[in-house]
Amino acid sequence: MADFILLLHIIRIPLQIGIAIALLVAAPLTLWAWLERSRRLNPFGAAARSARRLFDLPLRPLDRLAARFGAPRTSVPWWGLLAVLLIGALLLGVIDFVRDTLSYAYYATHQGPYSVLRLVVGWTFSILQLGVMARVIMSWIGGHYTVVGRAATALTEWFLGPLRRVLPTIGMIDISPIVAWFLLSLLRSVVLDAIGA
Repeated sequence: MADFILLLHIIRIPLQIGIAIALLVAAPLTLWAWLERSRRLNPFGAAARSARRLFDLPLRPLDRLAARFGAPRTSVPWWGLLAVLLIGALLLGVIDFVRDTLSYAYYATHQGPYSVLRLVVGWTFSILQLGVMARVIMSWIGGHYTVVGRAATALTEWFLGPLRRVLPTIGMIDISPIVAWFLLSLLRSVVLDAIGA
C-alpha cells in the first residue's frame, strides 16, 4: 500500500503541471472566443471565422446550458475556462483525498487498535459533515430528489430534523445545518480526545 500512496503522490506533480498548461492554453483561447462572440472581431474576418470553426462545436453543450439559465452567449467561453479550472481542481482533490485517506489508514493499521478506532470515528464524523454540506448544496440547486440529495437526507435527517424543530429560522434561512456542522465538529473533538492519542 505504501507504494501505491507514493505513486499517487508522484502522479500529482505531472497532473498539476498539465492543469497549469491547460489553463495557460485555455485562457487566450477563451479570450479569442469571447472576442468573436461579443462582436469585437469583424464577423467576416479570418480570425472570427476561425474562432467559430474551432469553438462552436466544443462550446455547444455550454451554449445550451447558458440558454437554459438565461445567460448571455458571450459568457459561455468564460464558463468553459471555469470548467477547465474546476475539473482540474476536482482531479487534484480526488487524488489528494485518496492519497491522504490511504496514508491515514496505513498509519493507523500499523499503530494499534486505538489508532484504527480513532480513524473510524474520524471518518464517521467526516461522512456526516459531508452529508450536511451536500444537503446545503442540494437545497441551493434544487437537487433534493437526486440520488445525492436522497442519500444526504437519509444520512443526516436523524439529527437535522430535531435541530430544525428546536432552532428558529432567521427570515427564510434555516440555520440548523450550520449548528449541526459545529456540533459535529465539537462532538468529534470530544470523542477523539476521549479515545486518546
